Amino acid sequence: MQSKTIVITGAGGVLCGEFARFLAEQGHKVALLDLNGDSVRRLAEEICTAGGKAIGIQNDVLDKDSLKAAYKEIADRFGRVDVLVNGAGGNHPKGTTTGEYYNKDDVDAEGVVSFFDLDPEGIKFVFNLNYLGTLLPTQVFAGDITEAKGSIINISSMSAFNPLTKVLAYSGAKAAVSNLTEWLAVHFANAGVRVNAIAPGFFVTAQNKALLFDQDGNPTKRTEKILAATPMGRFGEPKELLGTLKWLVDEEQSGFVTGTVIPVDGGFAAYAGV
Repeated sequence: MQSKTIVITGAGGVLCGEFARFLAEQGHKVALLDLNGDSVRRLAEEICTAGGKAIGIQNDVLDKDSLKAAYKEIADRFGRVDVLVNGAGGNHPKGTTTGEYYNKDDVDAEGVVSFFDLDPEGIKFVFNLNYLGTLLPTQVFAGDITEAKGSIINISSMSAFNPLTKVLAYSGAKAAVSNLTEWLAVHFANAGVRVNAIAPGFFVTAQNKALLFDQDGNPTKRTEKILAATPMGRFGEPKELLGTLKWLVDEEQSGFVTGTVIPVDGGFAAYAGV
């Protein structure tokens, strides 16, 4: 596969950081974007020290001017963008309920967030981060990608297929990302651009670690439920996403694949619970 220039948003996170290292090892030039500029600059330095080509850029995926500035820097350093990985996203406590099920005693109870107590600003933040944080980078970088007849890879979630309890805003936002993936695939098909999404199952990241393990490192009740509903009985490892990523980047191997949302979930979606 020829060397490509690949932009990765959210590259300061566990999963997208692994994407960056892997793609650089494959000989690609990687531009790492994240709100935490220090994290992506350190990662870029690590990749360059190992012999790869990378730049780390502090960037806000919700600020189009910030994205345009990043585009200019990438164009100056690496030339035309061939592939965009929209990895920026996440959840927020203000878009999450405390309990899984309705309990009238939870409403207005101190320290408890019921469905009726959800903060519209928290829900808006989650939708903006995940949906607009995918849409806006696509607007900025897709012009190059149409010239390259390249690829856009979004990061959805298994919660887009079956909404998870508690995370109302996140589940809805990721469903929107999956829908956007399909829309973009149709819109750009005549330009030779493929648009797909990877939907990870349950992986341990910096964002969810505190929800999955207590302070002593023991699995929480939510972890027990997750693993009981995952036929493989464990969390995924970041490296287990890399084969799907490599396949989608390579137009020779996946040139007729567009508009798909691909689960990498240990069988979570296939299991009915009995």
